[in-house]
This record gives sequence, structure tokens and C-alpha cells, in this order.
Amino acid sequence: MLTQLGAIALVVAPVFGLIGLGFLASLSGHLRERAAEGLSEYVFGLAVPVLIFKTLAEAELPREGQPWGYWIAYFTGAFLVFALGMVASKKLFGRGHLESVIQGFASGQANTVFVGVPLILQAFGPEGAVPLFLLVAVHLPIMMVLATVLAEGAAAGVSVTTFKRLGRMLTLNPILLGIYAGGIAKLTGYVPGGVFKQTLDMLAASAVPCALVSLGLALHRYPIRGDIGPALLISTLKLGVHPAIVYALTRVLPMPPVWADVAVVFAAMPCGINAYLLAHRYKVGITASASAVSLSTAASLFTVTIWFLILGVS
Repeated sequence: MLTQLGAIALVVAPVFGLIGLGFLASLSGHLRERAAEGLSEYVFGLAVPVLIFKTLAEAELPREGQPWGYWIAYFTGAFLVFALGMVASKKLFGRGHLESVIQGFASGQANTVFVGVPLILQAFGPEGAVPLFLLVAVHLPIMMVLATVLAEGAAAGVSVTTFKRLGRMLTLNPILLGIYAGGIAKLTGYVPGGVFKQTLDMLAASAVPCALVSLGLALHRYPIRGDIGPALLISTLKLGVHPAIVYALTRVLPMPPVWADVAVVFAAMPCGINAYLLAHRYKVGITASASAVSLSTAASLFTVTIWFLILGVS
């Protein structure tokens, strides 16, 4: 047990250490607001897309195809906690439909780029990269479409304009562009080489530390502001219930062991900042979503360690 805890600490401590460093740099004023915005744009717009492209272009995909159990396990858990978050918001806290959708979305949508990518790559290495990035490719589109349809469809029906806006956002999303480019490179057999590969390697190497520091800066910008009851519930659903459902399903559905572990850890990631951004768009549930992002990220230091222990990560 102590040996395993020591091994897990080597995975978890550097990740959350860099998040803490970013938070302290922002708290002390050493890095200002413009630094936080610039670093976040660099990570999301360039460094992580390049990392994804490079990884997929060079990766060995499973010869037998993608295991269908992987997708069923993850999204069954995601949809269930989305529904539970909505129901709890209405029944326990008396919130309206729109705010309940926001809280359901926060319960089911994981922080994939700023926590999931660094932590899973640190834990599972190149072997975990393919299931990780394949899940990243479909996670955001599916969850965003579901949240938008539920939010806007209840009021006046989902309009063509809504789908055009959503389609444009997803089509031009830098993370998805990196996935598309990596997929095309894999299909055509293109592998970067020479100076271009060296350039990509340098950019990709910066993605993980910059993403973690950027998240720390963001947590200072989105502090725990109140509405603690919903935030606690959302964090519990995201950090405990979601990975527990996925863990149970990965033990009975067919998939390689590494894919199963990646699915569980992906589900155990804290709430993504997209929940706060969606709340801002609809001008409802802003306090609860901001608090849930910060609270779940802080708590995930302990809950992720527990899940690593359960999975036997060493």
C-alpha cells in the first residue's frame, strides 16, 4: 500500500503542484489577468491541439478497432449524472429548468484539457493517449449539443440558428481541429519528421505544464462565490458517482484494461470551466457553476488519488 501510494504521489503531486503554483502566482499578483488569458489561449489554441495531432499521427491504433464497451461505459455514466444533477437541482434546490440544465451539465462535463490530458498522460503514458484523445474528440461535442438542446429547446424549440452557432463553434474548436488533423495524418500514413517534427515536439512538450499553470490562474479568477449546496452536489456527482458508474461498467463490458482505466480516470476529472462559460451565456447558475469548478478541482487532488488506488495505478 505504501509503495503504491508513493508511486501515485509521483503522478499526482507534480500535476496539482503546477496548478497550485499557478494559483499562487495569480493570488500574489505575480502574474496578472492578461497573463492568465494569454496562457489559456495559447494552451487551448495551439499547444494542446499540436500535442493531440502529434500523438494521434504517431500512435498505434488497436487493430481490432475501437471497443464499443468503452463508449457505452463512459457516456452511460455521463448521461446518468447529467440527469441526476438536473433532477436534484429542481427537487432539492427548487431551481428552474434552465439552471437545472446548467447544473446537470456541470455534473457530467469533465475538465478534459486542463486536468484530464496532463493527469492521464502522466499516469498511463503513450499507451493511454489513444483512448484519451478519442474520448476528448467526442466528449465536448456530445455534452455541448445535449446541454444546448435541453436549455433552448424547453423555451421555444431549438432553432436553426442555434444549431448553426453550435456547429460553427465545434467546427472551429482548436482541440477538435487537432484531432481532425491527427486522424487525417493517421489515415494517410503521414508521420512528421525533420525540423517540423522538432518544432511540434517543442510545442507539445509545453502543453502539459502550461495547461496546469493556466488552470491554477483560472481558479483564482473563478473562486468559490457561494451557492455551496449545489456546488457540493455537483462535485459529488462528478468526482464520485460518475467514475463509480463507469468503473462498474468497465468491469463487465469488453475493452482493453488500459482503456477501462482511462475511462474511469477521465470520468473522475473535476468540472470543466465550460460549465461556468455556459452559465454565463444564459445568465443563470453562474455562482453555483463557478463554485463547483473551484471546489471539484481542489477536491480532485484527494478523489483522484483514491481512484488511482482502486485501479491499482503504480
